Amino acid sequence: MLLATLMLLQTAPAVQDVPTAQVHAVGETVAVASLEDAADDPAIWRNARDPRQSLIVATDKKAGLNVYDLSGKLRSTLPAGRVNNVDLRSWRGQVIVAASDRNDKANAKLALYTLDTKAAKLTEIGRFDAGAGEAYGLCMYAPRGGKLYAFVVHKAGTIVQMEILPEGGAIKADRVRTMKLATQSEGCVADDRTGLLYVGEEDVGVWRFGANSRDALGGEKVIAADGKTLVADVEGVAIAVQGTRGGYLVVSSQGDSAYGLWRLPDLAYAGRFRITAGKFGATSETDGIEVSTAGFGSGLQGGLMLAQDGDNAPAAQNFKLVRWADVRKALRLK
Repeated sequence: MLLATLMLLQTAPAVQDVPTAQVHAVGETVAVASLEDAADDPAIWRNARDPRQSLIVATDKKAGLNVYDLSGKLRSTLPAGRVNNVDLRSWRGQVIVAASDRNDKANAKLALYTLDTKAAKLTEIGRFDAGAGEAYGLCMYAPRGGKLYAFVVHKAGTIVQMEILPEGGAIKADRVRTMKLATQSEGCVADDRTGLLYVGEEDVGVWRFGANSRDALGGEKVIAADGKTLVADVEGVAIAVQGTRGGYLVVSSQGDSAYGLWRLPDLAYAGRFRITAGKFGATSETDGIEVSTAGFGSGLQGGLMLAQDGDNAPAAQNFKLVRWADVRKALRLK
């Protein structure tokens, strides 16, 4: 038996590692105030008139929301408690920021804010019922026609779609649809161009749903956590937009501190990379990510990626900034 086992080991083909490119961060934010596992998810507001004055909104999931400029300087903090994921959209002349509120782990909430882009400060609108369970992931969806939605992903896999609505001079949010994945889920992103929602089920892979409120409740698994191109946990999910349908779905492969890309719309695998140490530190065990392919001024003309860094020792966790052009070059993307 031992001899047969040794012969089998000698004749079995060696497992080949999936090629993984390397890029370096070109900046980083100030570390969050909370220690240990605290920084989680970023979002980008782009100043169309002066892209260099764009802002980053990100979560310290033990304390609240931080607003940074592109140099990584902390501009303001809103003590919102335990908010996990964050996203934003421009809507009706305002910048609306949404966060998954897990202050009450038994009852999920959608927390809404407005962003004063000149003062770089957030003001709370309100917190709205997102069903029984612990709020975890969150992403927003702004289809054509002026509607605005937020998806609150519960830790146990429930996905609650909420419509954000004007009410007199105020804003409210109502539940309009509920979907379900079987196990722990978090990261999500909605494609405003195509009306598709992508949700990460942490040990399983990425699922695709219709993002409109009347779409079917069921989804389809489109990317597997295969332990090679995507290593569980599946965490942050973002879209690098190209044209009317194209670009790349970018997913945090937390299990091996890498990031995988799948081409849109067909979701063919396009490569993977790591953010390694250079002028700034490497990233590891990344939770939330964000990508914008728009220009952000000198040095960032080709776009910007943000990635949470799970180990920013000796400081607390923070967020790293990467030139999207560097990712494209490293992976030889067209």
